[in-house]
Amino acid sequence: MLLAQGEAFNDLFRDAKREAFHLEVKDNYYPADYPPLQRFLNHEPEDYEWFQPWLKHVRETVGRGVAVSRARVVTVPHNDYTRYAKHVARLNAEAGEDVRYLPRHLISPDELTTDDFWIFDDEVVAFTVFEPGKRGRWLGGAVTTDPKIVDYIRTVKERVWSLAVPLSEYSEP
Repeated sequence: MLLAQGEAFNDLFRDAKREAFHLEVKDNYYPADYPPLQRFLNHEPEDYEWFQPWLKHVRETVGRGVAVSRARVVTVPHNDYTRYAKHVARLNAEAGEDVRYLPRHLISPDELTTDDFWIFDDEVVAFTVFEPGKRGRWLGGAVTTDPKIVDYIRTVKERVWSLAVPLSEYSEP
């Protein structure tokens, strides 16, 4: 596997012809003192300037005819981060990303991966790599085209997607 970072990671989207699918399985991606999360919890205004590069990237990808989708497997009741991420997901959706939610109790852990991943055109998998430690900063994607891994990830993707609820219809059970 090779670690794709920065533009090399973005190239995975640029090379995609049909689909870029992301599975998120963690309940937290930022520490409790993450400033945008704190602004959300304190009901403070947010301009989302920090999020604009991603939204631009999604718009460009979708504009080329490539579907961008994301499924989040979440624990119920939702924690602060999940509520925050769901609030921000409306921006993903406005940019053209199909975001869906699946309560964790509705799928067996055996049907999931323990790591987040992206799969592009059902051919290339990039496992999300985070920096070890409390901050857990995103580092990039560990990329593989190994057919056995790709087949397994495709199966996980299809199972999760078949159970996940679109953002516009999802409310905490």
